[in-house]
Amino acid sequence: MKLFKRPVSENDSSSKSQTAGHGIDRREFLRRSGLSVGGAALAGAVPLSMMKKVDATAAPTSAEPTGEIKKVKSVCTHCSVGCGVIAEVQNGVWVGQEPAFDHPFNLGAHCAKGASVREHGHGERRLKYPMKLVDGKWQRIGWDQAIDELGDKLLAIREQYGPDSVYWLGSSKHNNEQAYLFRKFAALWGSNNIDHQARICHSTTVAGVANTWGYGAMTNSYNDIHNAKSIFIIGGNPAEAHPVSMQHIFRAKERGAPLIVVDPRFTRTAAHADLHIRIRPGTDVPFIWGLLWHIFRNGWEDKTFIEQRVFGMDEIRKEVAKWTPAEVERVTGVPEELAHKAARIMAQNRPGTFIWCMGGTQHTIGNNNTRAYCIFQLALGNMGLEGGGTNVFRGHDNVQGATDVGPNADSLPAYYGLSEDAWRHWAKVWDIDFDWLAARFDQSEYDDGAGKKIKPMFNNGIPVSRWIDGVLEAGENISQRNPIKAMVFWGHAPNSQVRGPEMKAAMEKLDVLAVIDPYPTVTAVMHDRTDNVYLLPACTQFETYGSLTSSNRSIQWRSQIIEPLFGSRPDHMVMYQFARKFGFEKELTRNIQVENDTPLIEDILREINRGAWAAGYTGQSPERLKAHQENWHTFHTTTLKGQGGPCDGEYYGLPWPCWGTPEMKHPGSHILYDISKTIAEGGSPFRARFGTEYQGKNLLAEGSSNKGADIRDGYPEFSAELLKKLGWWKDLTEQEKKLAEGKNWKTDPSGGIIRVAIKHGCAPYGNAKARCIVWNFPDPVPIHREPLYTPRRDLAEKYPTYQDRKRYWRLPTRYVSIQQQDFSKDFPLIMTSGRLVEYEGGGDETRSNPWLAELQQDMFVEINPHDANNAGVRHGEQVWVAGPEGGRIRVMAFVTERVRPGVVFMPFHFGGRFEGQDLRPKYPEGSAPYVLGESCNIVFTYGYDSVTAMQETKVSLCRIEPDLVTEK
Repeated sequence: MKLFKRPVSENDSSSKSQTAGHGIDRREFLRRSGLSVGGAALAGAVPLSMMKKVDATAAPTSAEPTGEIKKVKSVCTHCSVGCGVIAEVQNGVWVGQEPAFDHPFNLGAHCAKGASVREHGHGERRLKYPMKLVDGKWQRIGWDQAIDELGDKLLAIREQYGPDSVYWLGSSKHNNEQAYLFRKFAALWGSNNIDHQARICHSTTVAGVANTWGYGAMTNSYNDIHNAKSIFIIGGNPAEAHPVSMQHIFRAKERGAPLIVVDPRFTRTAAHADLHIRIRPGTDVPFIWGLLWHIFRNGWEDKTFIEQRVFGMDEIRKEVAKWTPAEVERVTGVPEELAHKAARIMAQNRPGTFIWCMGGTQHTIGNNNTRAYCIFQLALGNMGLEGGGTNVFRGHDNVQGATDVGPNADSLPAYYGLSEDAWRHWAKVWDIDFDWLAARFDQSEYDDGAGKKIKPMFNNGIPVSRWIDGVLEAGENISQRNPIKAMVFWGHAPNSQVRGPEMKAAMEKLDVLAVIDPYPTVTAVMHDRTDNVYLLPACTQFETYGSLTSSNRSIQWRSQIIEPLFGSRPDHMVMYQFARKFGFEKELTRNIQVENDTPLIEDILREINRGAWAAGYTGQSPERLKAHQENWHTFHTTTLKGQGGPCDGEYYGLPWPCWGTPEMKHPGSHILYDISKTIAEGGSPFRARFGTEYQGKNLLAEGSSNKGADIRDGYPEFSAELLKKLGWWKDLTEQEKKLAEGKNWKTDPSGGIIRVAIKHGCAPYGNAKARCIVWNFPDPVPIHREPLYTPRRDLAEKYPTYQDRKRYWRLPTRYVSIQQQDFSKDFPLIMTSGRLVEYEGGGDETRSNPWLAELQQDMFVEINPHDANNAGVRHGEQVWVAGPEGGRIRVMAFVTERVRPGVVFMPFHFGGRFEGQDLRPKYPEGSAPYVLGESCNIVFTYGYDSVTAMQETKVSLCRIEPDLVTEK
């Protein structure tokens, strides 16, 4: 969708030139961008018969380039589908790209972003060398100077204010090895103030799903959707956010599966739906309970499945009984006829798959939403089946892997948490003395929010969603020695976070601000600082190599396509150089080979394999993953199972859990919680994470176990003690016995406990019931609570939010003190946000890609004609969007019935303009993106999930005003 034509030349900083009426046509855009008409970005949108090979545009030379053209296999660096890329490289230059027709995920397809990834590597707008801000001007510096100067400043802050005063913000764009090394880096620095993008996209999924049945990830796969008899999508728009995934959805539709799409907007995905249901934003729980009301009333639930494998469904029935069709319609806006139809479709077409994305997660009750989704599938018995499951569509290419093994404020790698046992486990893996490691942390104790004192080493760090408050909040209100004094943005876009004006103030209050990224990002320009800002050029993932984990848990190997361009360096090289500056490089790489300051990726992965037993990241050795990449054509495109060849019988990418050591040759787990297969073949029951009893009731499975199991009923997780009781201890080797003594399956460094459990057909983590009641959460049974900024004052009284909390993730957190104020009179429109197909994340790299920039040149707000006419604005005009916390942005009005009256929508990929001000002059020369625009998150407001601190970006309030003010 292209709204308007406007200049995109970096030399034109005039505000007026960027408004309607001063546009350029497409050919002029291409000419100014140095491109020829027709390009890679169009390839994903044309029939195969029209597709042509795309070559790099090069300056004219007297002779054609010579040299062998090598084909290099890699993986797209945008969304989480994990599309294969085949790059053509000649004389070290990436000259062309071929569709990967034999890749099992994308089958040769690409979206606009995937078709133009070459530009991400060769992009002219990249940050080319280290820079620092001096008296408001960018100065070029060398890498040695950058490491020394920035390192000295960070060490001085650590010495004066403590290790928690520096925040290490990681990335979902790092490969697995870099993400893991960065979490280890922060541990050696001595702080849990580290996080990444997953906090603000799917942390509520991880918490809700993991606390229902064991692991917080996609249970099936994009490919397995082929087997679905029905498809239910809520809070997701895969046609734009994950375009290639739509081919898998269409495969199921072609086989007769009806598609239900639940979304406040009429999206490109909704256009393909058999049934599109509009709900009021923020009412997911009552809508799902409304469907279950019909399912229970008609006896459509799977009673046998519930009896054997589900705990607490009776409590759900009690809550669902409150949500009569009349109340559901009053709260959600969905009439009984549509709710009944959706419930009947899902009940009569099993197995059905349930898909969600950030529309369901980014709420103050996001964890309630995701648990309700899971409970819906449990009620219908749609779990552990081909064509069923909860297919969570993650965002960035490696947000799944970074969540699994990387920089999380609340856990060490592989979901071990922050207990002393967890730290001791990883200290042993790292071959580091635990007492030395503990001494790196602040030794004081602080309020944990539950009336206890806790040391920072064992307490959650400040989440990325709240780093602003970690800077601005008074020191006495924070559960650490001092507020945050320095921020290191290592591959993160700040415009993807809410409360833009406060973020700007926080950036300006910091002592030091650093950006390590292929692009300068909005972090470089949204503040008014004049010094102590550093920009360090990281290379792209195409200039290094390693593994990444796609949304379906498959771990793919990504080969290096080109050498690092300009003055960029690989992230793990930069980590090592800072570690050396800080004096802990030996501890960082004790068992990892280092050459030319670069830790060996294969050795980092082997270290992950030695420690990440809990998530099953132990069987995927570098050699096995490389074999899968070399033979991706041998895997079935529905089952993902190898059909002959070197990977026969293995699932593509060895999706975790891939149990035991690599030598065990476990095939990986394509579908979680499938008891029709043996554990050795990739089957699994629900995980026994929550004990064996609750209030005297059994939590273990009843009369249900995996095929081939020696124990034909439920059982707890395995340990050395349990093996001895069962008489299976003798099955360990003598060496395994020495290492496994006193350990459980998660901490046994030999892997012997896992091996023996699987030998007897049992899952190492036990065999339990999924639980519908999460007794350790604020809402044990998912309930509806109105958003903080709700126009429904009647419902806020009946379904109120939480009480304010004094300490939550180290910070005071407001709930009721916001909701009790009525903002709806001055800000009458419900505001929500989402994605566009052309851009990704904060948009820095994609808006710097001329092929993509040409496709979508304007930030906009979708507004219904009814509301537009009331506000006195017309399609194509500039308008102001104002929010209740003071933020306001100037954007184009897109008048459309895609949104209902009372609701507006904005994409979140834009940056480089701030409350009407053009920030292009602030960028280092030549690095401003082709397309700038206001960030919708300047207007989006306060609000955080009650468990994970996920930000609330899917429902707030705003006001639309005509542009009657001259912009700055």
